Amino acid sequence: MKNKTLYQRSSVIVSLFILVLMIMAGCKGEPKPHELWKTYPVYAGNDLGVHYAPEETFVRIWSPPATEVLFHLYDQGHEGERLKSVPLEKDVDGTWVLYLEGDWENRYYTFQALIDNEWSKEVPDPQARAVGVNGNRGMIIDLEKTNPDGWENDIRPPLESHADIIIWEIHVRDFSIHPSSGIENRGKYLAFTETGTTSPEGLPTGIDHLKELGITHVHLLPVYDFYTNDETRLDEPQFNWGYDPKNYNAPQGSYSTDPFDGSVRIREFKEMVQALHQNGIRVIMDVVYNHMYDAAGSPFEQLAPGYFFRLNPDGTYSDGAACGNETASERAMMRQFMIESLIYWAEEYRIDGFRFDLMGLHDIETMNLIRKELDKVNPDIFLYGEGWTAADTPLPPEKRAVKAHAAQLDRIAVFSDDIRDGIRGHWMHNEDPGFMVGRENLKESIKFGVIASTEHSQINYDLVNYSDAPYADNPLKTITYVTCHDNPCLWDKIVYTCSDCSKQEKLDIQKLANAIVLTSQGVAFLHAGEEIVRTKFGEHNSYNLPDSINQLIWSNKAEYYDVFAFYRDMIALRKNHPAFRMPTTEMVQEHLRFLPTGDELLVGFKISDHANGDPWKDIIVYYNAHPEQVPVELPEGDWRVVATKYGINESGVDTPGYSGILGAKADVPSRSIMILVNAASI
Repeated sequence: MKNKTLYQRSSVIVSLFILVLMIMAGCKGEPKPHELWKTYPVYAGNDLGVHYAPEETFVRIWSPPATEVLFHLYDQGHEGERLKSVPLEKDVDGTWVLYLEGDWENRYYTFQALIDNEWSKEVPDPQARAVGVNGNRGMIIDLEKTNPDGWENDIRPPLESHADIIIWEIHVRDFSIHPSSGIENRGKYLAFTETGTTSPEGLPTGIDHLKELGITHVHLLPVYDFYTNDETRLDEPQFNWGYDPKNYNAPQGSYSTDPFDGSVRIREFKEMVQALHQNGIRVIMDVVYNHMYDAAGSPFEQLAPGYFFRLNPDGTYSDGAACGNETASERAMMRQFMIESLIYWAEEYRIDGFRFDLMGLHDIETMNLIRKELDKVNPDIFLYGEGWTAADTPLPPEKRAVKAHAAQLDRIAVFSDDIRDGIRGHWMHNEDPGFMVGRENLKESIKFGVIASTEHSQINYDLVNYSDAPYADNPLKTITYVTCHDNPCLWDKIVYTCSDCSKQEKLDIQKLANAIVLTSQGVAFLHAGEEIVRTKFGEHNSYNLPDSINQLIWSNKAEYYDVFAFYRDMIALRKNHPAFRMPTTEMVQEHLRFLPTGDELLVGFKISDHANGDPWKDIIVYYNAHPEQVPVELPEGDWRVVATKYGINESGVDTPGYSGILGAKADVPSRSIMILVNAASI
């Protein structure tokens, strides 16, 4: 009897233990509702979406949990009459198909799925390539008819190496919206097609300004269809950067001349790319695959709930983007979507590069597959991104495409916050000063930026601001910059951190900061308007602020022409001298040596022996952050000054108020770069 009681107790304990394990596993033979996505089949085909032909439109969408799917047709992209509703047929691997007979060109559509006996909201397909106003309906379109005249002859401007890239980051509306732009299509894609435009003072603006400045790539803030601008009310003031995705494969309508016709935005986008290419400038798209503005209402979630977004254990959205949700790049269908979307932009619109917002939320494997597939389109396409997340994420740390894992990424660059904040001070704290205004203890961070985050025997990594080891196995893995659209622009940061400086001193710092960028290794990146002393009037985050804060004021070019000329000439110097853009770590290690200055506010280095085939044999560079000039001992040789804040002349400069070289010594002007070259090389 005693043994039977023990047996009964043991049996009960075992049963309870098994029950607990089942509960902990989230199942009693069935997955939790928010984990049903794990049972969805993967569709490996490449024909998802709506594909037009005059005789028949073919449709395939992926919606594994659906029991019915309807295709609704409309005569307009907004309101209007529903023409008909047609059911799709269930097909392989969770897909549904429809062969729609007849010519349905320029009609609009939505999908609606029956899931768990409830009809989803009407949405376009995730792959929608044309949409109506505000992106609520897709559009059946013949893409060939959207090609501008001569599109078949459009070619990417020459690019020998990613080392040659100089990026200029701009928001489409900011570029031209101010009246001083002299541009007719202000705030539109077509603004980039207008040549011969001038400011009221008669100086080139728009695309002519870009050619004069000499940059190689324009980085456009998001230009896919985003959520928060109401395209039916464009006569009212509205502004947003566009980091609120709605339809990834369709252009934003507010930048077109007619957002109600889904074909107009496509044609005008192509005209913009075509014009930039014809003027020798490549085009980079800012892409935000890491989250969506309205995850719950998105086509992803309406057709395949739970699959495309990472979830917390309780079924709520995880939020590594700090925007309410984050996508799951590691899942097969999201990975496939990202790859196909990027290939589409690269092929249909001839896009030359992609910048990934919060790239750390994407997994390394997906990013490397993106690189592999885009190489098949064109290996010159440049990829880079933010090597961090905005918050914690369920994606395991070792899988994240973050800065620390740059060496695991295949020809994909990351932004260097080390050189950025080394030059200007902390990104978040407005009054936190950087090297540029004379803060000490940032010298190693500046040096780390000069060699583009790579391995170098002369760097004390313990003293670098954010990184205790090199993370780039190649200088082309580093985006070297001081400012971008985020946080204060350069002038405002200077005002915050050098309030006692005279205006001329502030302008000197405006030159010095990006002179460091343009003479450092890595890929150079400039925030639009720094060359004409752009201000956002102290605003820290202008993503939804009005034009009065964000616009480029082109009349500044005349007022600050000296600064513009300095940037123009520094860019030309970088382009003319490959020593400043070495493509390998080994080359940097062999040719670049830092000079012992014994001064926290004076960085010096020498690039020797015709580095990277440079016509100049030896080059010396100094950055002086002191408010006064500083004497330096020069290495043996006959040196000539070719650049200071006073001017740049590759044949040697005459610098007003500067005495030049006195024997084996030179005076580096206050708050200035100085570049010296062997006289025999000039």
